[in-house]
Amino acid sequence: MPGPASDDEVVRVVDTPAVRVRHPSDAVGVVVSALGIVVVLLLAVYAHGTTEGVAQDVHGFSRLLARILVVPVAVLEGLVTVFVPLAVLTELAVRRLGRQMLESVGAGVAGLLLAVAAAAAIRAWGSDEMISGLSVWTGSTYGVVLPGYVAGIAGLLTVAGPRSRRRTVKWSWNLLWVALAVVFVTGQITLPGAVIVLLLGRMAGLGVRYASGVRSERAYGPELVDGVRRAGFAPTYLVRVRDVADPQGVLRRQRVTSVGDGHVTGEVDVADLRTGEHPSVAQTVRHPAEAIVATWDPAAVALTRAGDNRVYALFTSDGVRRDVVVLDGDRQVVGFLTRLWRSLRLRGLETRTAISLRAAAERAALLSYAATSAGVRTPRLLGIAESADSMLLVQEHVDGIVSLRDVDHELLDDDVLADAWKQLRKAHDAGLTHRALTSDVVLVGADHGRTPRVWLSGWESGEVASPELARRLDLAQMLALLALAVGPRRAVESAARALSADDLESVGPILQSIALPASTREEVRSDKEILKQLRAEIVDRMPEADLEPENITRFSVRTIITLTLTIVAVAVIITTINADEITSAIADANPLWAVGTFALGILTWIGAALTLIAFSPVKIPWLRTFLTQIAGSFVALAAPAGIGPAALNLRLLTKRGVTTSLALATVALVQLTQFAVTVAILLVLSLASGDGGGLITLPSTTVMLAIGGLALAAAATLLVPSVRRWIVKRIGPTLSQVWPRLSQMLSQPSRLALGVGGNVLLSMGYVLAFDAALAAFGQSLNLVDVAVIYLVGNAAGSAVPTPGGIGAIEAALILGLTTAGVSAPIATSVVVLFRVATYWARIPIGWGVMRWLQRQGDL
Repeated sequence: MPGPASDDEVVRVVDTPAVRVRHPSDAVGVVVSALGIVVVLLLAVYAHGTTEGVAQDVHGFSRLLARILVVPVAVLEGLVTVFVPLAVLTELAVRRLGRQMLESVGAGVAGLLLAVAAAAAIRAWGSDEMISGLSVWTGSTYGVVLPGYVAGIAGLLTVAGPRSRRRTVKWSWNLLWVALAVVFVTGQITLPGAVIVLLLGRMAGLGVRYASGVRSERAYGPELVDGVRRAGFAPTYLVRVRDVADPQGVLRRQRVTSVGDGHVTGEVDVADLRTGEHPSVAQTVRHPAEAIVATWDPAAVALTRAGDNRVYALFTSDGVRRDVVVLDGDRQVVGFLTRLWRSLRLRGLETRTAISLRAAAERAALLSYAATSAGVRTPRLLGIAESADSMLLVQEHVDGIVSLRDVDHELLDDDVLADAWKQLRKAHDAGLTHRALTSDVVLVGADHGRTPRVWLSGWESGEVASPELARRLDLAQMLALLALAVGPRRAVESAARALSADDLESVGPILQSIALPASTREEVRSDKEILKQLRAEIVDRMPEADLEPENITRFSVRTIITLTLTIVAVAVIITTINADEITSAIADANPLWAVGTFALGILTWIGAALTLIAFSPVKIPWLRTFLTQIAGSFVALAAPAGIGPAALNLRLLTKRGVTTSLALATVALVQLTQFAVTVAILLVLSLASGDGGGLITLPSTTVMLAIGGLALAAAATLLVPSVRRWIVKRIGPTLSQVWPRLSQMLSQPSRLALGVGGNVLLSMGYVLAFDAALAAFGQSLNLVDVAVIYLVGNAAGSAVPTPGGIGAIEAALILGLTTAGVSAPIATSVVVLFRVATYWARIPIGWGVMRWLQRQGDL
């Protein structure tokens, strides 16, 4: 047994260890378990034949097994329900883990209650297919079986601890799996039911673990010291660096642990160290408090902010200060999910993300060594070690450097900006990219007493042999950071001096918030115009540069919302429509009128083409314009109503040499005149019909009160100055773009008439096609009624951000027809025929035309 440590061997660790931590992986596990239950329920409904076939194959000899295994099955269930909890709780009691005992019992009870609640909910609200997929024969009854004891045991074992550290937990899981397999084979539970109860138990256990936290397995105290020693250093002091404004406040909260030969010899409060009543410390540090305050330099604080990791100031007897970055295993899931999400969203970036703690540390070490080898000015990595559930990275500490976030901007002269680009170019020349340039990893400091120089740190998210897009993202991130510090003009000027013209031009299209790290996006939100100003500065220097924003994302939050709304809309339509009545109605439809519905819909393409030709600032070929409108029918499958065709019109104009701003004004003018013509058509049809048709009697008192209430609410909202400013801010730029084009068109009556005529043809084409769909089913309404139903219903449905207004337009049109006196089955059939002829049947045609236009270079 080793003797007591001498004063020289004692290590002071100034820290506040986390007793319990919440693992983000537990929260992720709850979500994954819930999604797994949903998937299993869907399989139970829609793959009932497959699951039932598996069950029949297994249950073919279940009666025989049940007779043979009557006693073993009963014994096995008794072991699982009685012996397993007793064994696990006994081990926890022996280890004096009282809190974990209570949490395990709570998780078991929660799992049991979840299983009981799930079974009751399925019996009450489940479909016949779902109930059938989860039901078995129990004696003389046939019903849903979800064994609550299985979910309870699974929840208890989840909280009790890992299999590798709890022997009873390991054997209990094995026993539970065997018991579950036996009850499935003997026909006491279905396969989906077995999976569901296990997932319910895991949900309960993981939920309790995340809510209560678990014992920290990070390296603190002796384990931290051992790790530093294995990295090749003999510490005398390890002081936690914290990102706070008042270091003296932290001194009163932190505690000092004395570690000798790897053993804790005692704890004293930091305040007691100021009296000097403590064993001697390294000669380079005269007083413990000085060692603590010495860690409060801007570089160390920036290091804590940059990676959200624990950082310690390492003092050794040689008088050299170093930094220790600690990567904790329970934090890796956050970084993994962040990198995975970013790689999935951005096009052209591979998803090589480190999952394990060791892999993350090895990646950080590889990038640090590679950056140093490439000549990039960065703190050198000096050692790496593993301890408990943590990896320790010991690196060089550079005195006198400050992060770009904290630096005095007056020090950022042209030489400093040039050096920032120089360091980044060195990395790129070696095939390295940083991919997370923030104001905390770009450091500015004096180089051996000379002029300030730039350091780049935090290479954990970097990449070797990186693709072109990753390098462009680095350039965009650096340009945005410098613009935040010194302004867009100086930032672009420094980039123009350091980069080639092609590199500078390539940055413009990806100057988007999605290309920036999260912390930089937060800074950009305080000055929302800074990215636009950067692009404007690049255009001023390179007037011929094409800086149209490049689509670098695979999908956006809006895409996810749109897709979700589309799925919900389609599901609602499918589940509420009576398929038999629709089939019967379509069988009786007049095929000639059905063909006429599609033919009249072609008028909309012609009208849209005429309008664009009339308002275009340059001459565009009729055939190409007409084909572009056809291609817009395919784009409408992925974009809300009206957005897709407008985007293609914009692309057609820019390909013909029209500037982006002028093309936007032209497309906005087309959209504005379409709205005006729609309103005018309603007024004209009402006057021409004399009595206004049957719809005059449609609005009830309730509807009128609702409309009046909405009008009053809108008027009251406009009285709020902030709301008015927001509306003006949103509409003002569009109107300012449209007005010059509209003024120009007013001076050319023939072109204005052609544009308005095209819009009339566009709207009336849909109205007449809708009327033909009514005629196909032997229905007839006044033309003004048809126009009102279509135009109002289409406008209301298009307001919902689903592709092509799917679901919303159908619902609005069906409601309008039934209100006008058409029976619900016939109204549904009419709308289905109309949408097939004017939306769904156009999609494959639009796809073929769009592919041809792309090959021709027109889109």
